[in-house]
This record gives sequence, C-alpha cells and structure tokens, in this order.
Amino acid sequence: MIYHETEHGILHCGDCLDILPTLADKSVDLVLTSPPYDNLREYGEGKGFNFTKILFHKVAQRIVPLICDGGVLVWVVGDATINGSETGTSFEQALYFKNDLGLNLHDTMIYEKDAISFPDKNRYQSMFEYMFVLSSGKPNVFNPIMVKTTYHSNYGKFVTDRQVDGTKKRKMVQSKRERIAGNVWRYGVGYMQSAKSKFVFEHPAIFPEQLAYDHVYSWTSEKATVLDPFGGSGTTAIACIRLNRKYILIEKEEKYCEIAARRIETELDQTDIFREEKQ
Repeated sequence: MIYHETEHGILHCGDCLDILPTLADKSVDLVLTSPPYDNLREYGEGKGFNFTKILFHKVAQRIVPLICDGGVLVWVVGDATINGSETGTSFEQALYFKNDLGLNLHDTMIYEKDAISFPDKNRYQSMFEYMFVLSSGKPNVFNPIMVKTTYHSNYGKFVTDRQVDGTKKRKMVQSKRERIAGNVWRYGVGYMQSAKSKFVFEHPAIFPEQLAYDHVYSWTSEKATVLDPFGGSGTTAIACIRLNRKYILIEKEEKYCEIAARRIETELDQTDIFREEKQ
C-alpha cells in the first residue's frame, strides 16, 4: 500500500515481492539499495530477517525488468563471517545479476567506513562494504564526482612526444586542477554521522546520506526515477529530494516506514525554509 506520498515520490509499506510487479517495466533509471544481507540486520521485534538465496533470486528477477535501457543498479552489500569464513554472498549476488540476469558489472566500488563496528581478534578489521554498480547496457548518465589533484602548476609541465620521423619534440601540457574520484569512497558512520536527525537512528542500519547523494548524482539526471526496494530509513528519498529526482521506496516494516515518512517531511520542511530565505 502507499504509506506516504509527496510530489517527489512514493513510499510503499509492504513486501517488495508484492509491490515490484505493480511497477512498469523499464520505468526506473536507477536502483539504489542495500539488502538485508546475511542476517546482519534486525527487523520487526528484534528478529533477524532471513534473506535467503531463493528470496534474493526472486527479488532480483523482479528488479531487473524495471531498469530502463542504460539504467543502473547500485547494490550495496557485505559478508558475514560464519564459522571462521566469510560467506561470499556479495560476490554470488553480483554474479547472479551479471551471469543469470544479463546486467553488466560496470564497476566494483568500495564503501569504506571511518569506524569499526565489530572488532575481531584474529583478522584485520573489516571496514568496508561492496558497492556493485551494474548496468543495463552502457550507462546513459555519468556525472563524475571530481576531486582536487594533489599537485598542479599554473604553468603546466613539459612532456616529450616522439614524432613519426623518430625525432622527439617537447611541448607544454597544462596540469589539471581536478580529476575524477576513485572508486573507493570513505564516509563517516555511526551516531549523528550517517544522518543528522536523532530519530533516524531508531533504524539499525543507515546508509550514509552522502553515499546515497553521490550515487544518485553520478548515475541520473534531474527528474529521473530512483527505486529503493529495501527503503529502510528513507535515505535514498532524501538524496532524491535534494537532487530533484523522483523516488520510489518500498519498506516492509511499518515502524521503519514511520521513520522514513517523518524524515521525508523534515527534509521538505527544511527545503521550504531554505527557499523562503533565498527569496
């Protein structure tokens, strides 16, 4: 059912397996989500959500037809360590999208955390998750995030080119002040870092707001439609509001729908105040 609706998008409260089939094929420009992998999250009354391989396959099979030609899926996932071994679930899921459902594995990115959640005693500390960027063909949109170069000169630098006749010629090449960012993105995590509203932390696993913003910015243009089938606390919707994209969120647990709806309304109130101040 539609739990909350604004001019920017819709929040559905229900099972994504029931709601995804109601969406039109090729109607989504970007899917940005993090599934409840390896029972590392708690849902409902403190119960782990068993996101089995069969359930994953069902969800994946419903997601892929919704992605438009040139659209992108960003699948943020990690692995639990069970009986001394990492599960490898992340790679299994990425390869299922690629080998079985026909998406391109466009990039394997890393979401690096600036803090350690569960320190281990006999292995190096786990501080990252994978961000698999899969696409339906060549991505339609790429708005690269730019970072400053560590060194540049106002005068550029000399390089030597070998000419067709074998001689060498020196020429001046202007050094660049910016470059495209790498595919390892570091974010602050934890209380009041992943989000700025205290009530949001009633959800056990929050996307960093900047992570969602960076992916929505990178892979879509204004007015694009972004789907999050595991909507959680609504972070994807917040990024869409800030970037003028349309969102579709689906969340199974009503208490998390309440958090997402409240968060969306808070963001819209702040947006209205900002607009009034500019006027």
